[in-house]
Amino acid sequence: MVGAAFGLLLLAGVPIALVLAGSALFYILWSGQTVLLQSYAQQLFSSIESYGLLAIPLFMLTGELMNEGGITGRLVGMASAFMGRVKGGLAYINLVVNMMVASIMGSATAQMAVMSRAMVPAMEKEGYDRPFAAATTAAGSLLSPIIPPSMLFVIYGVLAQISIGDMFIAGILPGLLLALSFLVVLALIGTVKDLPRGRAMDAAGRWAAVRAGVPTLIIPVVIVGGIIGGIATPTESAAVAALAAFLIGRVLYKEMTFARIPVVLLRAGFNASIVVFIVATAGVFGWVIIYEQVPQALAARLAGLTQDPFVFLLLVNLGLIVVGMVIDGIAALILLVPILLPIAVQQYGIDPFHFGVVVCLNLVLGLLTPPVGAGLFVMTAMTGVRPGALVKALAPFLLASFSVLMLLSWQGWIVTVLIR
Repeated sequence: MVGAAFGLLLLAGVPIALVLAGSALFYILWSGQTVLLQSYAQQLFSSIESYGLLAIPLFMLTGELMNEGGITGRLVGMASAFMGRVKGGLAYINLVVNMMVASIMGSATAQMAVMSRAMVPAMEKEGYDRPFAAATTAAGSLLSPIIPPSMLFVIYGVLAQISIGDMFIAGILPGLLLALSFLVVLALIGTVKDLPRGRAMDAAGRWAAVRAGVPTLIIPVVIVGGIIGGIATPTESAAVAALAAFLIGRVLYKEMTFARIPVVLLRAGFNASIVVFIVATAGVFGWVIIYEQVPQALAARLAGLTQDPFVFLLLVNLGLIVVGMVIDGIAALILLVPILLPIAVQQYGIDPFHFGVVVCLNLVLGLLTPPVGAGLFVMTAMTGVRPGALVKALAPFLLASFSVLMLLSWQGWIVTVLIR
């Protein structure tokens, strides 16, 4: 009955946060366990009583300040200085800049919105077709939840009660591997299609672009360096990064004005509130699932299917791909980790960091897969490309992503080697 209520609300187009909260409430009333109503509000608040979750609004604020302060444009200019007349040069630049922005922003959908405004018109102007430009931008944005900092990693770290800093470090090699696979895809496409060549720069122009872009590298250095060096927590690094983004945009580039600060704060606060509300309501839903001992029942069912950790991860991946097609990644993460993580660790001996990276990458792919695919809607809204054309252009990148996902599921040491 609870599953039916959940499905009906979801199909009716009710926002996912209200679906989770309503389904939990329906279970309490349907089961007659009305005593749980006394703890309902408390569970809502306890789900977000975590210091680590403070990193989410701070990373969002950093991304907004970066966009308003002209940092994205400088990153594009600096990447262009190294590409010259390479075939498909602007497409490579798009991916490289996305990788740099991923180390700042932490949210794929936010990065898609920012980068589509900057890169798709520029690529179209250089002769690329719009669906390919949109697909390259969307694929590059998939790096954001994998390369640290990552909003999904923050939430997973809170749910799994593991170090968020170590979780960030665990994502470095998988993120670079995913970026490399995208670059290989571009190289293969370049051999089939006649992609436009990049613009050549003279020595003076190249030096000017590099000099203008170098200060932007302070932000990822502050975030990743502070965490790896043990100087600051992820939350503290996010706060320092937001300050750095403001100072660079205000003092150095002089594009950030005090008049825009209320707009930036409001936008960051609004986006963060949506995420936090989903965290709260998913926490209540997870509380109900745990109360019903669903993890134990699922563990017994899976144990009857396989004892092989890799086969278990393949089954999890298959299930998460389906879930990611219809449920937002953050909601799915909060909903499923409390169920699947104990099984992965206790039943199959899978490292929690390995499991977290695999799950997060899988759910990220759901952003660009129909029918829900929030990333698809963002890109189509920002670029005007039809969803069907976008999915077709995205197919090689999605295939590369699934290949990396399978490799990470098979070879867990790629995830854990930097933290062990």
